[in-house]
Formats: sequence, structure tokens, C-alpha cells
Amino acid sequence: MSMTLHATSAFTITGWEPATIDDRDGVSLARTKVTKTFTGDLEGASVAELLMAGAPNDSAAYVGFERVEGKLNGRAGSFILHHNAVSAHGEQSASWTIMADSGTGELQGISGAAQIVIDADGGHTLVLDYDLAADPGAASHE
Repeated sequence: MSMTLHATSAFTITGWEPATIDDRDGVSLARTKVTKTFTGDLEGASVAELLMAGAPNDSAAYVGFERVEGKLNGRAGSFILHHNAVSAHGEQSASWTIMADSGTGELQGISGAAQIVIDADGGHTLVLDYDLAADPGAASHE
């Protein structure tokens, strides 16, 4: 049995370490390590590895994986968030989904998706809609 839950947490990017892989003819490739801290329904921290590409006319894309660890609505554990985002010709699309079977601890069996909201002051908020087994032990395979 699972229940759909909602979490909202402000986050701060505490580290941004880009490493250029290739940069020529106006097109760049980079690998970036990003660290964050979260406050709100999710209290914790994360580390992500992003593969980023940039091209002329503000076109860009990135994919990545982020391990989020802490307490989510009071339940301790971690999960992997899969990032996929594209910006081209003024249009943007992005998805952040929880990787299947990546939950640990009391977050075993977690699934769902996130949105990132940027407010007028530039503050970032993670909005997570997720399903979680009602009993954390029910998702384990003993």
C-alpha cells in the first residue's frame, strides 16, 4: 500500500564545480559537481553529477543524477533524482524523477517526480510529489 505525499523545500546550492570536457566552435561540454542543502519538508543535503552542453543562441541541455539524503517528512533515508533538461529557442523543458528502487532506509520504495520553482528573488524551491510504502519494511526484500 502506498500513499501520495507532497513536500516543499527551499534549497541552497553550496557547491558548483564545473570541469570543461570540450569547448570549440561555440559548443561546450562540461561535467559539473553540484552540492545542495535543503530546508523544509526535506531536511538534508545532496550531491549531483551533471553532464552539461551549451551552444549558441542560449541553447543548452543537461542530464544528471543527484543523491538526496536526509529526512523527508520525518522519514530518514536517501534516493536518486534523475535530471533531464533542455533549453532551445526560448523554450524550456525539464524533468526530475526519482529513480526506481533507489530509496534507502525509511525511503525504500519511494517513487515520484519533482519540480524546481525559482521565485522573484532568485530563491530555489524543490516541490516533490511522491508515493511511499505505508510501512517502510513492506518495501524491503528480506
